[in-house]
Amino acid sequence: MTGASVDATTGPAAAGRTRLTYVPAQTSASQASATPAPATRPSGPVPRNGGTVPMSLRSVHFVMPGGVDDPAAPSGGNAYDRRVRLDLPGFGWRVRGLPVPGDWPRPDDTARTELACVLRRLPDDAVVLLDGLVACGVPEIVVPESERLRMAVLVHLPLGDETGLDPALAAELDSRERAVLRAVPAVVATSDWAVRRLVSHHGLDPGRVHVAAPGADIAPLAPGTDGVSRLVCVAAVTPRKGQHRLVEALAAVADLPWSCACVGGLGQDPEYVGRLRALIARHGLEERLVLTGPRAGAELDATYATADLMVLTSYAETYGMAVTEALARGIPVLATDVGGLPEAVGRAPDGGVPGILVPPEDPVALAAELRGWFGEADVRRRLKAAARGRRAALHGWASTAQSLAGVLHRLPGAPRRAA
Repeated sequence: MTGASVDATTGPAAAGRTRLTYVPAQTSASQASATPAPATRPSGPVPRNGGTVPMSLRSVHFVMPGGVDDPAAPSGGNAYDRRVRLDLPGFGWRVRGLPVPGDWPRPDDTARTELACVLRRLPDDAVVLLDGLVACGVPEIVVPESERLRMAVLVHLPLGDETGLDPALAAELDSRERAVLRAVPAVVATSDWAVRRLVSHHGLDPGRVHVAAPGADIAPLAPGTDGVSRLVCVAAVTPRKGQHRLVEALAAVADLPWSCACVGGLGQDPEYVGRLRALIARHGLEERLVLTGPRAGAELDATYATADLMVLTSYAETYGMAVTEALARGIPVLATDVGGLPEAVGRAPDGGVPGILVPPEDPVALAAELRGWFGEADVRRRLKAAARGRRAALHGWASTAQSLAGVLHRLPGAPRRAA
């Protein structure tokens, strides 16, 4: 979820440590904040197909970034928005998608005018779900409309938490987001960690902040390549995803027989992509580490099918949909211990952890874990067994839609300015 579309959030970096293997799924989340926050996940099993579509549907207007359906700009936030747009009708909500083009969260005058017109045209008391990338940077447009519309804001990434922002800009975005989130009656985040982060950071009423974690579609088990050497990183190539740290770690283990495909959009930060290509060339890794660009559908499925290990070196994630995409195929994960990633990694029903979490500022630890992956057959066996167990326990997208539907159903009957 960056200045274009972003899929995740940030939080305090994990405390430094040299090796952290088989981490409890909630370790980092529990350290983020002690503030309690209610969860709106369904308590019972949810049918993966969403169940039977109700005969009578309420309407929700879903305001999204204009590029939400652009295959050239994939992101977790866009994928989440598209999926819940499809699945909400199964839980009583007819969705009217309202994509608004613009360079969100800092739109030009044309985009601002379009958003204002979109909201102004909606009837009084209409239920509106707004993607936070669009809503949170423009309180002067959104807050007045919250007095007549029944609004919920879906936060994929707190705006000020994007990696690499100028401190003054980050502070400004932070202030704007706070004004919006305090004005609306409901805020939705994508992990328990992100709920705690928003409550603590913006001083929100915990009763108004809810979780609707991303789902996962169970896929065929990935056969892999040789069970060890094929690494895959699925993430937009941006500073927040930290691919430069992966390059440095792989350079430190260049004596091992790995190959790596970095799959993700290359258009969000061309300058970073250029620096990354230069770093790859400096280490002589051009034949072994490839920036493939975005992949989707069958092409992405084929990439996952070759993977022996999923690697993700983000500085910030609210959840980590690429992690659960890998686990849905039984692929173990090596990732940084940040934000909601421990929740995404989770545990198998028998308690096994299907991944290794490393400190976010420690490429040496990442390289050490890669050596362990190659050199310790017992470690690989345990991780793969845990990944297959976690695969069977993943929630589907119907669970996400049901959680969101519950938030929408509980919106106050008449618009009001939230305290």
